[in-house]
Amino acid sequence: MPIFEKADFAPMEQRFRTNLINSLSGFKSVNLVGTVNAAGLTNLAIFSQVFHIGANPALMGMLVRPDSVPRHTLANLMETGFFTLNNILEDFYQQAHQTSARYETSEFEACGFTAEFSGKHPAPYVKESTIKIGLKFEEHHPLVINGTILVIGSVQEIICPDDCLQNDGYLDIEKAGSITCSASDGYHTTQKLSRLPYAKV
Repeated sequence: MPIFEKADFAPMEQRFRTNLINSLSGFKSVNLVGTVNAAGLTNLAIFSQVFHIGANPALMGMLVRPDSVPRHTLANLMETGFFTLNNILEDFYQQAHQTSARYETSEFEACGFTAEFSGKHPAPYVKESTIKIGLKFEEHHPLVINGTILVIGSVQEIICPDDCLQNDGYLDIEKAGSITCSASDGYHTTQKLSRLPYAKV
């Protein structure tokens, strides 16, 4: 059984080290983030660092890589103040993965997705997704330790299938077809074991 210590990390081949460390946190949420700039050009990018921050107020967080190179998602959401999160389905995960490449045109067009607007939210949703979340940009916090940027958004709109929303508010993301990911290039379907009652002594 391999045992790695901190001193082993620096000499590792870069791709090996990246894959290893990226795998450690386990399965992660994976979403397509939709934005549009002030000129109306849409942008779509895959993100695996999206997480719940709070329910009241409804807040979600997203980690963005350092902006040492142009980051259209970050620039757009800070410019316009809005972005969307869209779940990824097994039917189009390969197209979703391809949005991480650099294109001269919108990733919606380049990767075969359809941009749609709800009429109430200014950022584009992915028509092919089944769960869509519209957010307003609230805060960003550069992390001193590595330059990564924490973006916080407040939930403005939720679009989801009727048959995936249970009476107690639980959203069955598996029934909606959402997949998950590991590291930066592993994609997985899920199998729910059960829901358990609130734990108390």
